[in-house]
Parts: sequence; C-alpha cells; structure tokens
Amino acid sequence: MPDSLAVPLTASAAEERAALAVARGICRLFARNDVWCIAEMPLRSGRRADLMGIDAKGRIVIVEIKVSRADLLGDGKWTDYLDHCDRFYWGLPPALDRACLDGEGFMPHACGVIIADGYDAEIVRPAPALPLAAARRKAEIERLARASLRRHLVGLDPHCATWGEPWAGV
Repeated sequence: MPDSLAVPLTASAAEERAALAVARGICRLFARNDVWCIAEMPLRSGRRADLMGIDAKGRIVIVEIKVSRADLLGDGKWTDYLDHCDRFYWGLPPALDRACLDGEGFMPHACGVIIADGYDAEIVRPAPALPLAAARRKAEIERLARASLRRHLVGLDPHCATWGEPWAGV
C-alpha cells in the first residue's frame, strides 16, 4: 500500500490492538490448560471483566488486561473483580514494565501476572486461590454460562439479540 494511503493508528487504536493480542495469547494459554473464557463479561458490580473463565474444577478466573503504564496505574477500581473470582490475574504485553505490580497497592499476595502477545502467554506469577463462597461461585458460573450461551445464539442468529434484555438475569 502506498504511504499516502496508509492511515496511522491513533494511540487508542494501537492500545486496542495490543489488548486484543494480549487477550488472544491468554486465551490460547488457558485453552491448553482447560480454562475456557469469554471477553468483556459484565459483572453484578457494574464493572466488566476483560476475560472471565472457568477451569476444569469449576473455579472462576478473571484477567484484567493493561497495555499501558498510565492505564495500569490509573485503575483504582480493579479490586472490585476480587469479589467475582477465585483467581485474579493481570494480563500484560511483554514490553510493559510490571515492577509496580509488586507494590502493596497491587496486592501481589492476591493477584497473579500473565505476560502475553498475540501468539502465546506465560504465567510469571501464579494467582493464589482465594475461594469464593459456594453460593457466590454458583451464581457467577450461572451468569457466565447464560452470557456465553446468549453470545453463541446471537452469533448464529443476530435477530435473537433483540429478544429479552441482554443481561437480564445474568
């Protein structure tokens, strides 16, 4: 393509592409380890998990993806995710300095770290298990299942998207 026709990426578009690459790498890592997840899962708290999944033992995993230092340091509400999962991870691209995640403000005793690109990922700090109460886990799994089923059906038949409320009962 001639340079005159190339459209430069804005910072936000570049960050979005980087975040999608990180999500893809993490999803590949998880799939190899029998953890199945979906992106952009709405939570009861009003937040939206970048990735939320379930492992083979029914434990819930949430990954918060950050691709810039400003976004990582500026997210003061991430602790809300801890109420919705058994394991929490930060998902970062390889080039992002992760030293700040060792500080007490980022609760390293409660959070794991995954480094990922568009092809693969590696857990560089495992997330400790902080088990949810059984009733809470059941409710979260049901919400995740309903959201997954709805997305699948709407993908097959977009007309179904207008029926019911998108996240009612989810």
